[in-house]
Amino acid sequence: MRSFDFAPLYRATVGFDRLADLMDRALSVDASQPTYPPYNIEKTAENAYRISVAVAGFTADELAVEVKEGTLIVSARKAEDDASRTFLHRGIATRAFERRFALADHVRVTGAQNLDGMLHIDLVRETPEALKPRRIEIARAADIEATAVPAPETAAA
Repeated sequence: MRSFDFAPLYRATVGFDRLADLMDRALSVDASQPTYPPYNIEKTAENAYRISVAVAGFTADELAVEVKEGTLIVSARKAEDDASRTFLHRGIATRAFERRFALADHVRVTGAQNLDGMLHIDLVRETPEALKPRRIEIARAADIEATAVPAPETAAA
């Protein structure tokens, strides 16, 4: 197992502690990470994304989508089975699950729909005006001298 030291990253950046934590989390291999249900993440536009989760056998009432503290949580719990049904083979997994996705800053869930055994969750990244790039005007020395307040003259005594 490789271990990386992110201390130099912390020293060279200001306010990017979360970025280093994300890199640390991405590099750690966790065998207990669930693989069920399978999912896709696609980019649908410049600032829009879609997570598609395979949820065959679940109804919309049995699924839950929640955003909590920057984490998207998708969970499902199957209602009680009908005891009158006898399966000779049961290959469609309808076991309860919880899948978590870490959301980047300023990413918002805009909707979710359950179509044809797939749960589609739409997301959009909305960058606030304060964080968008802006040009800073550089003052010239002549402009600074013209706007400087003259020093008060001392009265002769």
